[in-house]
Amino acid sequence: MAETPGGLMSGPDASPEPTHPQTTWDKVVELNDKLWAVPTAGVEAVGMHVMLFVSALRWLFKRPFRVAVLVEAMDYIGVQSILIVAMIGLFVGMVFSLQLVSALRTFGTEGFVGATLGIAVTRELAPVFTSIVVAARAGAGMATELGSMRITEQIDALSTLAVNPVQYLVTPRVLAGTIMVPLMAILFIIMAMAGGYGVAVWLEHVDPGVFMENARWLVDTKDVIQGLTKATVFGCALTVISCAQGFNASGGAKGVGIGTTRAVVGSFVTILILDYFLTDIILVIQHK
Repeated sequence: MAETPGGLMSGPDASPEPTHPQTTWDKVVELNDKLWAVPTAGVEAVGMHVMLFVSALRWLFKRPFRVAVLVEAMDYIGVQSILIVAMIGLFVGMVFSLQLVSALRTFGTEGFVGATLGIAVTRELAPVFTSIVVAARAGAGMATELGSMRITEQIDALSTLAVNPVQYLVTPRVLAGTIMVPLMAILFIIMAMAGGYGVAVWLEHVDPGVFMENARWLVDTKDVIQGLTKATVFGCALTVISCAQGFNASGGAKGVGIGTTRAVVGSFVTILILDYFLTDIILVIQHK
């Protein structure tokens, strides 16, 4: 039997090709790629969300205007969140009032509980807590729904039917979130102040007239506007993030779960980051 010429043998008995040792330059290139992987991925993610937002904004002014889809999204994001937003607002106001009375009574200034609670709720607690609640409930649901539609090719089917998926699926949800989150923040403010009043006046025996008068004296319209402005931006941001993660999901059921997790975590982090920068900008504008 003739022997196979050297170098032509293939299969399990073939000798492995010689590997070249990694040079210092190769190690530097590999390290550089690893160091830039995270910031590059972050920039790509931000770019993807911005592009989806711009596309949704562009389709907002083009026909057909899908009012029924918008109303359905407003019901899902806002109306179905009323109970949990009201409950959380009530107990946040109660516990915050309890802590304030305990702290301010040390200095004999418990009469300023209403004013302090009002400023904290209108400026910070209402927009942040409301947005987090909506992101955890409605944002996760939107990401899961759109992710399931993506992996089952329903979004591709919309394109084949000459229906733009962004206009039909993303634009109504972004608009609904931008409208409903500020309204939910108003509900949060009302419930938080009611809960704080009940604890301070009925349980801690703070004078009700002093509570209300100090709140009216120190809490201004600009405080409410500041909170509602934040809530509007947060509502738009969390719906864009949730829709983007679901719209671009891949990898089957596991991919949908990962997208939902990223939507919730990304919404939380974005809300807190935007809160700082919006607060800084608003305070600079107000003090000019």
